[in-house]
Amino acid sequence: MNSKYIIDTAENKEFLKENALSLLKFGRKFPSPNGSSYYLGDDGTPWTDRPRETWITSRMAHVYSIGSMMGTDGCKELAEAAIKGLSDELQDKEHGGWYAGVTADGGILPNKQCYAHAFVILAAASGKLAGVKGADELLEKALAVYDKYFWDEEEGLSVDTWNTEFTELDTYRGVNANMHTVEAFLAAADTLDDEKYRVRAGRIIDRVAGWAKENGYRIPEHFTSDWQPDLEKNKEKPDDPFKPYGATPGHGIEWARLITQWALSSKLNADAEKQYIDTACRLYRRAIDDAWNADGAPGIVYTTDWEGKPVVHDRMHWTLAEAINSSAVLYRVTGEARYAGDYAEFMKYLDETVLDHTCGSWFHQLDEKNNLKGTVWPGKSDLYHAFQAMNIPYLGCDISIARAIYCN
Repeated sequence: MNSKYIIDTAENKEFLKENALSLLKFGRKFPSPNGSSYYLGDDGTPWTDRPRETWITSRMAHVYSIGSMMGTDGCKELAEAAIKGLSDELQDKEHGGWYAGVTADGGILPNKQCYAHAFVILAAASGKLAGVKGADELLEKALAVYDKYFWDEEEGLSVDTWNTEFTELDTYRGVNANMHTVEAFLAAADTLDDEKYRVRAGRIIDRVAGWAKENGYRIPEHFTSDWQPDLEKNKEKPDDPFKPYGATPGHGIEWARLITQWALSSKLNADAEKQYIDTACRLYRRAIDDAWNADGAPGIVYTTDWEGKPVVHDRMHWTLAEAINSSAVLYRVTGEARYAGDYAEFMKYLDETVLDHTCGSWFHQLDEKNNLKGTVWPGKSDLYHAFQAMNIPYLGCDISIARAIYCN
């Protein structure tokens, strides 16, 4: 195995560093004149005919805030542009909160999404640490809106989607938005030293871990308004980018890392911490066993059925990014060689198949034979997953990424 794929070698550290800087260079054309993020094409050229969405703008604000703290030239100005976009044209000054996005000609994308609002919190927290203008106020507003409309204190979970005016709540409940809420709450707790948000993250984790244990560690993604699993949802549209049918192994992998981060940062007793780490390991292993090299070619399949059989065989770049993150984190926590072995395999696959060595960034969607495909994720929308995967393996396991970079 090439040493640049092996964790803790100088060659691997340099490989990740080079690719992190390459990603920051690739995404520099994202800001529109008002700051909201263009969707990026295959070579980083903005696709100006597509909507400029809040979740993508938030991700770019997060990434370039971190780039600024890393000392990379030009990143602070780009982070400032994205924070401006979130503070101005993407923010609903009449009804509060953030639009899903704006259309190419400046119209409004309807509805208020928990998913997008979680990313606004993440972006603002990272921007605050980086000293980005407007981030402090943005974080304060984002948490206030989230607390008012999305956090359900009784359930210990977040609701999913409101109409634009915040007068009608959709009956759908989802785990994906709650997963990114955990990430956002941990970032808020680390940035503000406010443990309320870490406690909330733990409440979400307990609910999701319970559902996972009841379901063979394959996490139900979709729920009714009273939080009953809807295991057949979108069976007729299994490759939906946000609400696919069945289990999403990439999310099981991502939850493993977030649960580990929460457990290590929550000052639990040794037995409790061990139980959460065990849950994280089980989620990770179930997902990898189900999805990695599941059909004769390298890669992580997008979805499986409830018995672990692949349904959508496409490989999405974000699943690999999360596999890199979680294998590294679980290796740090357990010391078990199999996680380091997984990490090396993921690194090799990244370098040989998923990295675009010609145009930059990562291919966002490949088919089951690892040929380029663009039915779900054409182009290269943003940098968030790939950039985090080039940093998290060498940061602390108990801290959010922006805070870890800030403290370095």
